[in-house]
Amino acid sequence: MIVQAAGTTDEALAGVRALVFDVFGTLVDWRGSIAREARSLLASRGVALDWYAFADAWRAQYQPAMEAVRSGALPFCKLDVLHRRNLEVVLDAFAIAGLDEATKVQLNLAWHRLDAWSDVAAGLQRLRERCRIAPCSNGNISLMVDLARRNRLPWDAILGAEVARDYKPKAVVYQAAADAFDCAPHEVLMVAAHSDDLTAAARAGLRTAHVARPDEKGPGRGEAGPSVPVDLAARDLLHLAAQLDALR
Repeated sequence: MIVQAAGTTDEALAGVRALVFDVFGTLVDWRGSIAREARSLLASRGVALDWYAFADAWRAQYQPAMEAVRSGALPFCKLDVLHRRNLEVVLDAFAIAGLDEATKVQLNLAWHRLDAWSDVAAGLQRLRERCRIAPCSNGNISLMVDLARRNRLPWDAILGAEVARDYKPKAVVYQAAADAFDCAPHEVLMVAAHSDDLTAAARAGLRTAHVARPDEKGPGRGEAGPSVPVDLAARDLLHLAAQLDALR
């Protein structure tokens, strides 16, 4: 059962001036896309493996790598750099040896070639009619731009970790996105398919909307609904746009 966040009112949500979005999993299918890209690049080089397991293993290195930055153990660096460090770990784990540097570079850039979920381009266009929109992702700016160009995502700006020089769920990432749009935190709605992301955004003062992506991590392994109180919960971005339109 979805519990609405305390203090949520139609008037408060009508005052939202900007929407910011998680990207990996919320807007793009990282798992299917990475599995496809890995197979395309590696199968012709004699590699045979469970491509989805490879994608899952690479993604599993994501939070530990960022935590090294968040904790201060590593200075801030772009997610592309962390993905490359993580790639070396995963190649070793799958006993994939002897890849040339050019192949590794192209494989790392697979994160720039992720495909959006089917509702995303149209949903963002609808939402942009109401508010400014931008990613608030841990992905670096060039990565976000490449995903936008590939999937026709109509951003007004590219925000997130590289702008804030830190990684979510640190409050500064959400607050920097609000500041970039000259908004108070409560005038910004954070949209994500991950309850932990929305919890952190709410603590930073943002309004929150959950978008269901039940198959993000494999069939039935994503979030079909929020596990925390949120201001809005939607089946997809078009449903979210319809809910916000109803507030006018």
